[in-house]
Amino acid sequence: MKNITAAITGVGAYLPDYILDNFELSRMVDTSDEWIMTRVGIKTRHILKGEGLGTSYMAERAIRDLLEKTNTHPEEIDLIVCATVTPDMFFPSTASLLCYKTGLVNAFGFDMLAACSGFIYALVTASKYVETGTCKKVIVVGADKMSSIIDYTDRTTCPLFGDGAAAVLLEPNKNGLGILDSITRGDGEGSKHLYMKAGGSAYPSSEETVKNRWHYVYQEGQAVFKAAVTKMAEVAVEIMERNHLTADDIRFLVPHQANLRIIDATAHRMGIPKDKCMINIDKFGNTTAATIPLCLWDYESRLQKGDNLILAAFGGGFTWGSVYLKWAYDGATFTK
Repeated sequence: MKNITAAITGVGAYLPDYILDNFELSRMVDTSDEWIMTRVGIKTRHILKGEGLGTSYMAERAIRDLLEKTNTHPEEIDLIVCATVTPDMFFPSTASLLCYKTGLVNAFGFDMLAACSGFIYALVTASKYVETGTCKKVIVVGADKMSSIIDYTDRTTCPLFGDGAAAVLLEPNKNGLGILDSITRGDGEGSKHLYMKAGGSAYPSSEETVKNRWHYVYQEGQAVFKAAVTKMAEVAVEIMERNHLTADDIRFLVPHQANLRIIDATAHRMGIPKDKCMINIDKFGNTTAATIPLCLWDYESRLQKGDNLILAAFGGGFTWGSVYLKWAYDGATFTK
């Protein structure tokens, strides 16, 4: 019997209507379009506005888009894994809320928190349920409302992040398509360079934590940049080498969209030209767990059955990883 792999059979997405561009941002904090574009390559980012609207609001719409596009009924879904660092609340999980909101009456779900590597961690985890035959249809959604934990008086972080959600459907495949290999890594040593100090059990919310602005993302840019360039490129090259792939064999590198210079460095290390690199950071910014599936959604019409893709990410923790997959369908058959 042929081995079962987990193949992506559809992609859905949601982006909030409100767009925050660099010119508006420059009126909020001491920055400029030139400064942001030169250092990170971001022109605009989508921001979710509205009282009581959290990550599940965006994820629900991405999932509904996915179900409609793939003609999948909600009751067919066995499992949902939600990658997010901005859950609606600590509990219940955002995945549980999504089961209710999208009518996944036969599914169970859980959240995966691995910062910007969250989607890769979730995708790899979910694939095992498919490969073992435990589940037939699985949704993996990456969604983050980063605007909820960003300090818009901090010029070092506020230009970087945006809000958004994207979801993929995983189904079993016996024809050599889908996820063929993965590498996932982590190093808690990096936590001191990128974190949100308060809100957990170590520093519960209090008047002091709010006053000290500990509920926002803290990042030491140079340390994170250096580690990201090294680690993201390493796992991307490693997965190529152990699967005997050259740059000519790869249709697209699908990198986490944190910084254009990190993306360029990773592609250069792999020998991948820029036209084989999915890039939309200029439009969406860093949406954390949503960046990689948003790339797949954005480039879906250019993908063909059998295309080799390398997914690579690096995030807070530190966490990082890569995935080698063969695309399972002609993307042009779907329209956004």
